[in-house]
Amino acid sequence: MIVKPFAIILTGLMFLSAGCQSISIVPETGTCTASTPVNPAFSRSDALTRAMEDLVQQAGVPGCALAVYSETEGWWEYAAGFARIEDQTTMQPCHQHFLQSISKTYMAVGILRLYEQGKLSLDAPFSQYLPERYHKYLPDTEKITVRMLLNHTSGLPEYNFAAAYVTQLLQHPDRVFSPEEYLGFIKGKALDFEPGSKYAYRNTNYLLLALIADALTGDHVRYLREHIFMPLGLTHTFYRETPDYLNTPDLVNSYWDRYGDGQVENVTAMQRTNVSTLIGDDGIITSPAEAVLFLKGLIGGQLLADSTLSLMKTWVHDSKGNPAYGLGLDYSTIADQPCWGHSGGGIGAGCELYYFPAQQVYVFFTINLGAVTESPIHQRAGTARKSLYKALLE
Repeated sequence: MIVKPFAIILTGLMFLSAGCQSISIVPETGTCTASTPVNPAFSRSDALTRAMEDLVQQAGVPGCALAVYSETEGWWEYAAGFARIEDQTTMQPCHQHFLQSISKTYMAVGILRLYEQGKLSLDAPFSQYLPERYHKYLPDTEKITVRMLLNHTSGLPEYNFAAAYVTQLLQHPDRVFSPEEYLGFIKGKALDFEPGSKYAYRNTNYLLLALIADALTGDHVRYLREHIFMPLGLTHTFYRETPDYLNTPDLVNSYWDRYGDGQVENVTAMQRTNVSTLIGDDGIITSPAEAVLFLKGLIGGQLLADSTLSLMKTWVHDSKGNPAYGLGLDYSTIADQPCWGHSGGGIGAGCELYYFPAQQVYVFFTINLGAVTESPIHQRAGTARKSLYKALLE
């Protein structure tokens, strides 16, 4: 499936895990400072500010942040609400946020860098690059190419659809899983469909891409840092550098309206444990401006050759025949405008990172409220979100 804005990419199973208990954690107050030169005369600033404030004051979202880069007007950023309700820490544009499944785009760029270096073929069976010890968990690996992992046409089953996985999350919500344990949940399962015959979004695909990158580079985390973060100067973007990389004072707290009654609870510990477990399909944290810098660098040719970027924008189609997904990029329409990028959602966060080619505008938009349930807050937030994109694009 293609995930709708603010809908869970980690699937509803994450929702079940978070419902086990209420967890409160308030890290040390951060002192982040913005470094992006914002255009004070940005023409749409007033309307965007109103939409952001409505997300907090009218919809009831704890906090939200927005970073925009326009090729004609430059940078604009804004944040509203709280990064941490408990100590009344005001949300600032410089706070760090969970990228959730937007991390897949970074992982795809890493794989495509390896492709450009001649270290893998997109149309070779992915098992050719995957260490032998993982093969026992997977069906029909000789039929599935690296390209099929990247564009979600592999037919592999989803690891977090497994009942055994749900059970362990419910019983041990603070457990950290290994990649091999994730694969164990699909061991013995048949393919969902013939590889290459249809599109179906699966986190399993990007877990495997991370394992392939590990095998080819020795450490895919270091590889992404050296080939993406460092060339773009992303000094506030982190991914598994240390076991406690999420314990930073500038990372926002996470909240969830568990019962859909408008009462949010702190699920920061659950969110951080869950995200720290995920590899390839999730796991990156960053500031709003650095999220935009990544997509701007990608679209602008700083990370990949033009021909490789064109491959990323070779869209497979959904069941209705609409373009849906390329190689780590999704094709979406927001406010009637086509865009390329990715969205993400989890227990305590929801976010979108997109480029609108007609307007030549990049945007990162995030909330620190879980995107796994429907509630009056989410319904009101959806209205404010529409106003935000209308103000930005029309």
